[in-house]
Amino acid sequence: MAGQKFQYDESGSTFMYFVLAFLGLIMFPSTYYFWPNTDNEKKKSVVLCNCEPCLMKEAVLKRTEPSKKMKKIAIRFALMFGWILFAFVAYKITQADYEYSNFDPYEILGIEPGSNDRDIKKAYRKLSLIYHPDKETGDEKLFMKLTKAYNALTDEEARKNWERYGNPDGPGAMSFGIALPSWIVDKENSVWVLGLYALVFMVALPTSVGMWWYRSIQYSSDKVLLSTTQLYYYFFHKSPQMQLKRALMVLAASLEFERSHNKEVQERQSDNVEIPQLIKQLPHLNEKNKERPLCFYYSIKARALLHAHLSRIALNPNTIELDRQLVVKKSPYLIQEMVTCVSQLIMLAHAGRIGKLPTLDTIESVMKMSPMIVQALWEIRSPMMQLPHITEDMQKYFMSKKRQISSIQQFCEMKDEDRKLILKSLTADQYADVMKVCSTMPLIDFKVHVEVLDDEESNVVTAGAIVTVNVTLTRNSMGSLIKGDTNALKTSANVSTIEHDEEDDKENQEAVGTEEHPSQPKKPVWQKKKSNKKSGGNKKPQANQKKPAAVLKRNASKPVTETETEDPEKVVERTKELKELPDVDESDDEAGTDGSGSDSEDSSDTHDKDKLASANEDDDDEWEKCQSKLAKNKERALEGKSKVSHPVHCPYFSDVKQEYYWTYVCDRKNKQLITAPYFCTDLVDTQECQLQFTAPKRPGFYKFTVCLRSDSYLGFDQMREIKLDVQEAKKIEEHPQWDISDEEEEKEVDSNESDEYATESDVDDEDQDDD
Repeated sequence: MAGQKFQYDESGSTFMYFVLAFLGLIMFPSTYYFWPNTDNEKKKSVVLCNCEPCLMKEAVLKRTEPSKKMKKIAIRFALMFGWILFAFVAYKITQADYEYSNFDPYEILGIEPGSNDRDIKKAYRKLSLIYHPDKETGDEKLFMKLTKAYNALTDEEARKNWERYGNPDGPGAMSFGIALPSWIVDKENSVWVLGLYALVFMVALPTSVGMWWYRSIQYSSDKVLLSTTQLYYYFFHKSPQMQLKRALMVLAASLEFERSHNKEVQERQSDNVEIPQLIKQLPHLNEKNKERPLCFYYSIKARALLHAHLSRIALNPNTIELDRQLVVKKSPYLIQEMVTCVSQLIMLAHAGRIGKLPTLDTIESVMKMSPMIVQALWEIRSPMMQLPHITEDMQKYFMSKKRQISSIQQFCEMKDEDRKLILKSLTADQYADVMKVCSTMPLIDFKVHVEVLDDEESNVVTAGAIVTVNVTLTRNSMGSLIKGDTNALKTSANVSTIEHDEEDDKENQEAVGTEEHPSQPKKPVWQKKKSNKKSGGNKKPQANQKKPAAVLKRNASKPVTETETEDPEKVVERTKELKELPDVDESDDEAGTDGSGSDSEDSSDTHDKDKLASANEDDDDEWEKCQSKLAKNKERALEGKSKVSHPVHCPYFSDVKQEYYWTYVCDRKNKQLITAPYFCTDLVDTQECQLQFTAPKRPGFYKFTVCLRSDSYLGFDQMREIKLDVQEAKKIEEHPQWDISDEEEEKEVDSNESDEYATESDVDDEDQDDD
């Protein structure tokens, strides 16, 4: 009987399986994560024109391109080499398996099956003279194989073993090969093997893991130092109402601009001369502030570079200009961290965990810094300065008596002749650059939808309910306005600056949760349209079309909605009709005109069934919508947020920038933030997000504002007002079958006790009484 034995790999065949598995574990994830993605590179390409700042930025970006290209080429070469090695090892394994699994002595000797002994001996003698180890062309391995094949055909016992077991030696022992070469356990190599093991697993691996862990614990998920985050928390808690210049000082104090925390920061001897000269050109720098770390040298230097950047002051390209590029490149990530810190402090203050509450002005001041730094403009400057070739001297043509152009959208909506008249000082190529940049700028359709999820009536807002604000962002481009697209012009009517326009809000917004006529199906209040006098919406009914008295009674008893308060004539009309009406019982009106009520009852039954069926269909539709939204949210959470949207024209920004947006709900009257800002980083075409907050605990009318802010462009912010009619929360009614009085409970308890504890004498007495 065959035995079993364990052995190390002497020939190297099983070791190939180990190498193949090891290469597969490395190559598959490495190729997925490290192979350069050309599609993302195309999307991230910067929008360049022929203006001088764009050409300078292109030159700066090209300086870093050689190193990036060499890195990409090295990565691709390493991956291709790994896959070639993987294919080679797989090929060697297939060849080895074929040799061991296909032992055919006739094939080895090169003769046909069924040959006689003479032909076998002749073929063996001929091949042995060629491959004998003593010959120059000898091959010991092949000669042993020839001898084994010859014995299998000439020896009677070997032939039987080959025919029965496929092996001339008979049934061999079952061997388990360890996929490691035998030299690893050799005594001569034991010192080197142990030394290599100790170096890799006891020194290199713990050191690399420790260095990675030490670096990772210093940064947040957004690659911001935790020490910088703590600094932000301190200053925002210390200054609940922070102005824009104060926020710039806090941003400049970030530890990412300090040499000991960031090795990219450079300190030169020339800074002692250039930085004081730059400070003299900046009147509102407040460099004499004594607060720590606002008074530190690195903080003053970063603050001066930020002020110079916003004022578009030319710097020395070989020294502090490089520092300005580093500070500007890091600022958007730091500003997003500042927004997160302020929003968390506000939420903690609402929960009562901290005393000081940062105001809405603080978080909006922080948000304003991002487009300012991206476009290198102070807030008070005109948004038209974001276009190429536009200088400060040309602003008088935009703000003349005939025309008041304060936004890029208004400029795009003008006729081409008027635009050329304003920009007549520019050449044809410069005007083409201006229109090229305008056509790439965003035109956002900002829609807001309010509902109460997980409730029977999603349009009714009760006290303490969870209100969900669904925000839909549709990204178009200003090029549609330049071409004169009528649909885009309609969409552009929804775009407004952050300054609120009361007339537009009255036309577009209605109160949420108001009652409607009972005979009409309920619609979301944001889909209602205000009646127009010119269209005949407020005409009086004719004499032969008077409403029944009971209907007018019911209409009069309803609460006055917001649309009725806006139309006082309608309210006066309804009160006059109510005074002239006699007292009418609603039950008589419901019973029908003939008094029998049979036809009305039948019609009411069918109407109730139809109403119930439609209500069930509405519930099913709402349930499907909720499930689809949950599925979308799960997919987004699993996929992760993309950082690619549309490139921004920002010639003074030192890197390629993508369009991002903040959206949030606030109470502008009380200057409070209601929901944490949602940071949208993947608005390519359309994006939906949900903002949730708890409705006020007191019933009444409330007004909130949904804001949209861009982190890349000035003058592209929007605002929508939502009005909530908060009603009292419904009391939970107990089911009738659970309403058991105390007397009934006592009777049940007494009867149960008497039945359970009755004695035999009691039973006999009851029988005698029955007789």
